[in-house]
Amino acid sequence: MNTATVVTLSPPSLPVSAPVVQIEHLEHAFGEGDLRKQILFDINLTIREGEIVILTGPSGSGKTTLLTLIGCLRSVQKGSLQVLGQELNGASQATQIRLRRHIGYIFQAHNLLEFLTARQNVQMALELHPHLSPKEVKKMAEAMLTAVGLGEKCNSFPHDLSGGQKQRVAIARALASHPRLILADEPTAALDGKTGREVVDLMQRLAKEQGAAILLVTHDHRILDIADRIVHLEDGYLVQDQVL
Repeated sequence: MNTATVVTLSPPSLPVSAPVVQIEHLEHAFGEGDLRKQILFDINLTIREGEIVILTGPSGSGKTTLLTLIGCLRSVQKGSLQVLGQELNGASQATQIRLRRHIGYIFQAHNLLEFLTARQNVQMALELHPHLSPKEVKKMAEAMLTAVGLGEKCNSFPHDLSGGQKQRVAIARALASHPRLILADEPTAALDGKTGREVVDLMQRLAKEQGAAILLVTHDHRILDIADRIVHLEDGYLVQDQVL
């Protein structure tokens, strides 16, 4: 694949050896009163810079809930959850928004906007960084699309792209701002085996080049070998943390 030089962003600084994610005794529930249902129980997890952690478990075990808590998309109810050195339990909305700028999100559905070109879809993530000029935003978007092998598709709309190409655009969008943390929820579920493998290999290579940590939720056993560790959730409990 082609590589390109991109403008880099200044990430939040972390103390030496501090983890990207540090979770201690995290719990989460939905509903109130008789309708209250606890989803996560006493979760403890550490993810360090450059580490790829795969999260497995049956449907309903709490994987996506945990991912959205780490991604600052839900508020922490109980326990400690630190992302990039910032405690999220009790964090303000402004703090959560600031942290989201340093997190890349990749989902099963590529979530591209059909009326925007591939480049414009990638630029959307960069526009969260107001200090970047329009020229820098365009340059970074084109460079990342080139890095994922889609340099010639910058002006293509999603309806002109294959499923694998759409997911590559989604990866480019997630990684364009050089996030410190990448959260991926079933990124290969809608892809065939060969294309899915290409997608995760691409994620792995680009994340390693950027020094980002990856937390990837999957049921796809064909891609487990990219992980440094496999974490397993069962009924809301972290029951296995396997170092590979």
